[in-house]
Amino acid sequence: MNSPFAVPGNDRRFVDAARDLAPQFAARADAHDHEATLPVDNLTALHAAGLDMAAMPEERGGSGMSYQALGEILRIVGKACPATACIWTMHLGAAQALVSFGPPRYADALRAGERFANALSEPSGGNRFLMPLQHAEPADGGYVLDGAKRFVSGCEIADHFLVNALVDDVPAFFGVDRDDSVEMVPIWDSMGLRGTRSQLLNFRGTLLRAENRAHMVDPLAPNIIGLGLPWLSIGIAEAALDALTDHARTRIVPGTGAPVGAMQWVQFDAADSHVKLLAARTLAERAMWLADRKDPGCLPAAMEAKLYANQVAKEIAEFGVRVGGGSGFLRTSPIQRHFRDAQAGALMAFSVEVCRDMIGKGLMEGTGA
Repeated sequence: MNSPFAVPGNDRRFVDAARDLAPQFAARADAHDHEATLPVDNLTALHAAGLDMAAMPEERGGSGMSYQALGEILRIVGKACPATACIWTMHLGAAQALVSFGPPRYADALRAGERFANALSEPSGGNRFLMPLQHAEPADGGYVLDGAKRFVSGCEIADHFLVNALVDDVPAFFGVDRDDSVEMVPIWDSMGLRGTRSQLLNFRGTLLRAENRAHMVDPLAPNIIGLGLPWLSIGIAEAALDALTDHARTRIVPGTGAPVGAMQWVQFDAADSHVKLLAARTLAERAMWLADRKDPGCLPAAMEAKLYANQVAKEIAEFGVRVGGGSGFLRTSPIQRHFRDAQAGALMAFSVEVCRDMIGKGLMEGTGA
């Protein structure tokens, strides 16, 4: 049956490229998690496959790949190595803003393989990553920022940062090239997504150059990060479900001769997990379908998709721990890694609690779906 959310034919080559890369990403995922190392080879491979520029607008030299294709790629990469998918999402999101709304040199930089990172979240800002609290002061050539940004995934290899600050009390966005005024603080020792190495950055008298300002358009317009994050949780959930079913099929219950998967409670919970995962994917596909049509409802739809995908990933990963028992609790099992990684999505902006608050408030005020 043909799905209304199918990837357009001209974009399938990009999905195929990601699918070809996924096995090698998956083979290295445990090592990157255990050692908390950046998956540089994976990111380089995505660029070499043409996937960085594929997601950029045609008028800036990209391929204008559909959001529907992007979601499928993020699902594939996120299932294989969620740290890679997270860094790449933030890289593409920062690049999208600077390539689309900044000077032409950023398109040239991305095409050349230079790295971008998203430096918007402030230590005291919570989920308000688009509404900075820190002020940039006027200076020759632009504005000077003294402040900090946290959870900057892949910052150690980034050449350019998307940074925001208040300029005349209005949020403004700039491209900042790495220089000595940008100090990395190694705080990243996390439960999950360890390979993202999402460190804290201090900006000490950093010049936000006027010519590198990104002249942003409608904040309700489609953007890669807002639309892409549900797919990170969907990929993790799929990997968790595969790992637990593999274990359930091969682990024999002592004294019975039957596998764990023959137990009714396992089958019932597996059925629920399968259907919930399908529902989460459908919600995320709907958001991408709306984005491809530039429907203003795409970002609210993405928030709904993220809320559900985050919750489903945590539920399926916890189910995996129950099925895996003591064996799944060991570091040698992928089950425990999927459980740890699944916690991250619910904390990333907009967090599950913020999503629920905004969706519920809209319903109570009559402005929601």
